[in-house]
Amino acid sequence: AGDPTVGKSALAQMFRTDGAHFQKNYTLTTGIELLVKAVSIPETNDSVEFFIFDSAGKDLFSEVLEKLWEQPNVLCLVYDITNEQSFNNCAKWLEKLKAQAAGMHIPGVLVGNKTDLVGRRVVEQKQAQEWAEKHGLEYCEMSVKEMKNFEAPFHILAKSFHQLYQEKVETFHSLA
Repeated sequence: AGDPTVGKSALAQMFRTDGAHFQKNYTLTTGIELLVKAVSIPETNDSVEFFIFDSAGKDLFSEVLEKLWEQPNVLCLVYDITNEQSFNNCAKWLEKLKAQAAGMHIPGVLVGNKTDLVGRRVVEQKQAQEWAEKHGLEYCEMSVKEMKNFEAPFHILAKSFHQLYQEKVETFHSLA
């Protein structure tokens, strides 16, 4: 989730293709695209299969998003480090998710994209890190364009989801 032009689609495409596809000509996502990819969990024989809903950041699609978010498992919230409004709007995106998943713990990561534009940075890393911690999210920064750290959010989410799953299995076994 995140505002338009923060790099959600570029991130999803780069991850799906293992860094082989960065779209240089920007085209606004006009709906929702489903991407599927499995991620191995380090130090285990397990993997997590992601069903990534790459969605337009416009409010026009919020009703469709609400349907898709009826049972979310993880959240990747993306903002542009050169666009303070995209960072401020993360609160709105997080509230939408929480409204859909009332009472559920949803592992999530806040992602600051476009670190290649360091000279235009307006959202400081410390500020974003503190906001993420306050809202129970992990934090990472990346540059999809320069292929730096673009896999990090998905590895964080896979590990978090796997841990949550393991805890549920242990709880189930303790009841048996």
